[in-house]
Amino acid sequence: MAKVKTKWVCQNCGYETAKYIGRCPDCGEWGTLTEEVEIKQTKSAINTVFDDNPVCLINEIEITDNIKLPTGFEEFDRVLGGGLVQGSLVLLAGDPGIGKSTLILQTAGNICAQGKKLLYVCAEESGSQVKLRAKRLNVNSDNLYVYSQTNLEAVINQIDYIKPEILVIDSIQSIYTSNITSSSGSVSQIRECTNALMDIAKNKNITVVVIGHVTKEGNIAGPKVLEHMVDTVIYFEGDKYKSQRLLRSIKNRFGSTNEIGVFNMADNGLNEVTNPSELFMKERTDNATPGSVIIATNEGTRALLVEVQALVGATSYPSPRRVSTGIEYNRLLQIIAVLEKRIGLNLSKHDVYVNVIGGIEIDEPAADLGIALAIATCYRDVVVDGNCVIIGEISLSGEIRNVSNLEKRIYEAQKLGFKKAIIPKLSKKLSNEFDIEIIQVPRLMDAITACVSKRNN
Repeated sequence: MAKVKTKWVCQNCGYETAKYIGRCPDCGEWGTLTEEVEIKQTKSAINTVFDDNPVCLINEIEITDNIKLPTGFEEFDRVLGGGLVQGSLVLLAGDPGIGKSTLILQTAGNICAQGKKLLYVCAEESGSQVKLRAKRLNVNSDNLYVYSQTNLEAVINQIDYIKPEILVIDSIQSIYTSNITSSSGSVSQIRECTNALMDIAKNKNITVVVIGHVTKEGNIAGPKVLEHMVDTVIYFEGDKYKSQRLLRSIKNRFGSTNEIGVFNMADNGLNEVTNPSELFMKERTDNATPGSVIIATNEGTRALLVEVQALVGATSYPSPRRVSTGIEYNRLLQIIAVLEKRIGLNLSKHDVYVNVIGGIEIDEPAADLGIALAIATCYRDVVVDGNCVIIGEISLSGEIRNVSNLEKRIYEAQKLGFKKAIIPKLSKKLSNEFDIEIIQVPRLMDAITACVSKRNN
């Protein structure tokens, strides 16, 4: 006979307690504990996935050539590490309206065109609504099955009947299991449903792609353990009022977590961008303005050229404002401190705004020099040479430090027609010859002198 157990579960972190308390002792949030009734069967419901698999040496395990399934998008495959791995569980998260369902539906069409059978479970839409989007995206296949359902047990029955090779759940927050009486979207439901989907992926060798929502803080809705259970966690980022979209992996058991994929949202769906540097700089004008520089950043195995703009003006507030978009706020404060101490800029009475064009987030130190030059040139009302790209990390002493993948960044700048590159002073020569002028600078003051020119009135 089933035993009924009542517990209080934090909807933020998943902490469980036998009685109600106002503040969660684990995450410190107030009012996040809700009462849930969980039915536990007397017989253990834990399914051991590997019971039927014998113990073997790692050298005896064979890997087939088709273990990774291409998605039809080179940018998506880059983030996944070559494609969807058989028997894996992939979590795709993003803001509402960013294009998660559009990306997955287009990917489903590409996969079905390869002769693979795919089951698309739409828990938030009806089948006719999915058909309308598929018609707009020109997705039409006899191998694509659409099932409008929120009950996990019903989905499992359809899996046993259709026997798909790929399963898509849109979204995990709308799926529920009858074994738990709490509503869909609760911590217990998300955790139990994800555990069942993981069992399906590993036991039946089905690739499962799960779409998840994010909270207003930008985190995936549900317990943090959800990210630990899945094999791959991918964020779909971007401003929904702009066309650029970024696909970024923050966890990947089968590939790198530093890769990004770039897409452009159009009327016919998402189009992949094979040269993101041109996309990020296509609106750049030939008339350079003070505070605008081009930097070479690195995302995984790809070098990207992006524009960084700074605005410095006298403040009208009791304390000056520091606003950063696309770079870490504390990194900006550190660069400003170096400019004040090592260069002599008096920024204590000026507001400083820094923005990375294109909506991309830069978190590597190689952007330090470009950010510093953008602030310094705007403060002095001079312009940086428009044909110059900036690369380098700044130390607290004002020295310019070397960065990784330097030659790859220089090659990307040369490919896009830049004539000059300012880089850190190297202890050895570059292994490759470049057609652009290479200026090596040891300190921040030297970089400012090398890149600025008088403003044209």
